[in-house]
Amino acid sequence: MGSMLSWLQEAVDRVRAFAYARPAESVPQRPRLGVALGGGFARGIAHIGVLKVFAQNHLPIDFIAGTSVGALIGAAFAAGTPLAEMERQASATRFKDFGRWTLSWLGLATNEPLESYVHRFFAVTRFEELKTPLAIAATDLGSGEPVYFTQGELGPALRASCAYPGLFLPVEHEGRILVDGFLAAPVPVDAVRQMGAEFVIAVSLASGPLEQKPRNAADVIGRSFSIIQNYAHQSWRQEADLVVEPDVRRFFWDDFEKTPQMIAAGEAAARRALPRIRAALAQPACLPAAD
Repeated sequence: MGSMLSWLQEAVDRVRAFAYARPAESVPQRPRLGVALGGGFARGIAHIGVLKVFAQNHLPIDFIAGTSVGALIGAAFAAGTPLAEMERQASATRFKDFGRWTLSWLGLATNEPLESYVHRFFAVTRFEELKTPLAIAATDLGSGEPVYFTQGELGPALRASCAYPGLFLPVEHEGRILVDGFLAAPVPVDAVRQMGAEFVIAVSLASGPLEQKPRNAADVIGRSFSIIQNYAHQSWRQEADLVVEPDVRRFFWDDFEKTPQMIAAGEAAARRALPRIRAALAQPACLPAAD
């Protein structure tokens, strides 16, 4: 009998404890952070400075997407390449590492060497092996629409994304003729949105007024497309939550030897954006809109 009463008392105590217990407080989830990196040839080295500041301030990047050089920097980051190594590689990189002059009606050079560049310097060579989910943007020359690579080999995706029209030959891949992603996705904000990002930082290297005279055909081609972009409707700006714009106006497309200055420009722009980024990530994850 005593054991029965003891069991009943214990059961009542458990019910009472459950009834009067305070509900556990839910921990707010931070918004998932996506970073979209734009193009700009060697000026894209400024992206490394932006990523350095993010790493130094422990900002978690959940998704990353890139166009052209932004795709190359994004792929290196997603592969787990240390930022110090990325900086070293940027300083040592020259045109021959990713391009080879050729005679063709479709371009002045081929970017075939870019595929071997990936195999030499990346720890992994497939999207499925990356540490951070990545999207690489290219442009379908036939339809004019963006193409986002998220699986398979990195080499063909990077070649397509970096096939700057007029300078590099288009890349034929799976029945499509592809060129540089900057035409259809200059800063691929929608790519990281599609991947699941709730707060998107766009990093743009769009140049302002030309500060130096063009030296060759590549300078003229690059500057001409920059002008076109400045007057085009840039919908990605409205889709991004925050835009970081390193000042790279004084650098040429092949100024790899000025890596320290370009990284410093990226760092300065990222530091200016830090207060807004921290405030955004301190908020609970975005809730779906009510019907």
